[in-house]
Amino acid sequence: MKAIVVTEEAAGTAGMKLVERPEPQAAINDVVVRIHASGFVPTELAWPSTWTDRCDRNRTPSIPGHELAGVVTALGYGTTGLSIGQRVFGLADWYRDGTLAEYLAIEARNLAPLPGDVDFTIGASLPISGLTAWQGLLQHGRLQAGQSVLAHGAAGAVGSMVTQLAREVGAYVIGTGRAADRQKALDFGASEFVDLENDALEDVGGVDLVFDVIGGDIQKRSASLIRAGGTLVSIVGPAEARPADGLAIDFVVESDRAQLSEIVQRVRDGRLRTNIGNVATLDDAVATFNATERRAGKSVIRVRP
Repeated sequence: MKAIVVTEEAAGTAGMKLVERPEPQAAINDVVVRIHASGFVPTELAWPSTWTDRCDRNRTPSIPGHELAGVVTALGYGTTGLSIGQRVFGLADWYRDGTLAEYLAIEARNLAPLPGDVDFTIGASLPISGLTAWQGLLQHGRLQAGQSVLAHGAAGAVGSMVTQLAREVGAYVIGTGRAADRQKALDFGASEFVDLENDALEDVGGVDLVFDVIGGDIQKRSASLIRAGGTLVSIVGPAEARPADGLAIDFVVESDRAQLSEIVQRVRDGRLRTNIGNVATLDDAVATFNATERRAGKSVIRVRP
């Protein structure tokens, strides 16, 4: 099968290569999926799990990518809940070979059914962004109607999901980003927008929840805006700043079949729009990842037409 591999962390996306690899076999509780589309997050090339296994041993050449949509082609021993020929989407294990390939062996529990009226490209764009927003807001942030949310990167793949889900809950959303992101953030449902390069973040006033995708100085300044009892939710590692009277939570997104099903149902009924940026074929993926100009939103690779 065709697959993209990486061998050297320092090379970044420039070190990606399209090669031929053996097709994977299904282990116990696995399925093999013929991938139709794959989502890609460039920051994963900085994640330790891309380069080493759980025992910290080098596992290169490794296949990156963790989001997928495709069709089940084989079942491992003991696998239940899915069937051959079924359309699926989901989030692959961080430490196993990933989704920038024609086939993937993945634990069945990490997949959810993909309805026939949802395109594979859309399905592949949902798992990390959708689950991150869902878990950060509803599980860790315990967001409730009437509260306010400061959503950083509101025009990005994760931030746009945060904005939409927070609005659905009944929260007031203040989005942030660069000046060029303003209209896109408002289109996704932000009630206000803060240009982080030109506006004063402190003018926002108090908020109940900050969803941080940036870290650093922006995170520290945001923590001071959180009201008593509020929450700072971060996906960029342990929080460097904490609210004076609240919680700081950092988390790593986890696959969840029930949550994936909730997310895709919202896409089907129009309550949730995915945010897709660059789209390319597997043959053109490396060049796309290394292009000097990239659109905001999720990068999706169409592995099959």
